[in-house]
Amino acid sequence: MRRNEFEGMDSEETAQFLHEMSYGFLGTVGEGGWPEITPLNFVYTGGSLYFHGSKVGQKMTNLKSDTRVTFAVAKEYAIIPSYFLDPKLACPATAYFKSVMIKGRAEIVTEPGEKATALAAFMKKLQPEGGYEPIDAEDKDYAAQLKATSVVRIRIEEMTAKYKFGQNLKEPKFTRITEGLQHRGAELDEETIALMKAYCPHHRGQENS
Repeated sequence: MRRNEFEGMDSEETAQFLHEMSYGFLGTVGEGGWPEITPLNFVYTGGSLYFHGSKVGQKMTNLKSDTRVTFAVAKEYAIIPSYFLDPKLACPATAYFKSVMIKGRAEIVTEPGEKATALAAFMKKLQPEGGYEPIDAEDKDYAAQLKATSVVRIRIEEMTAKYKFGQNLKEPKFTRITEGLQHRGAELDEETIALMKAYCPHHRGQENS
């Protein structure tokens, strides 16, 4: 049985990836049914995804008429040039990545405690060094800001997560690519090699029947 080129991450890997990433793309249903994409920061906590912003704007207008949303998060680790495997043909060129696609319903968070918890998770993620007083719904200095800020929860109904790191490769192609990455030495190439070794069943000595 041929190993699939794209494989799904398990729930633990998916959650870890969402915790690591801070930026994604929100899909809403716009005027006339046209899909609209909004790039924004997000946080994944308590099994839901949250984003925040102004109470007005096109995405908020769209959500008032249709709460259905999609949300995509992806990270490209390495471009694999064709010449790693073939000196002539362009066909082997590809990219190695992780990605998550979410479908769900958007809900405006109105309870101050939940808003404070979500925004505190944002700060922990985006400003882990601290330098601020903890966000507390009972703190009068935060009360006005919490009231003015819109926090939206995406209640997840479907989530798929995939990765591609050459897990279908056998020798000598696996070695050609890892050696090519090692020689190139771009920012994420070492991490890509480690992920290839972790995910490729042939490198781990597993049998492919």
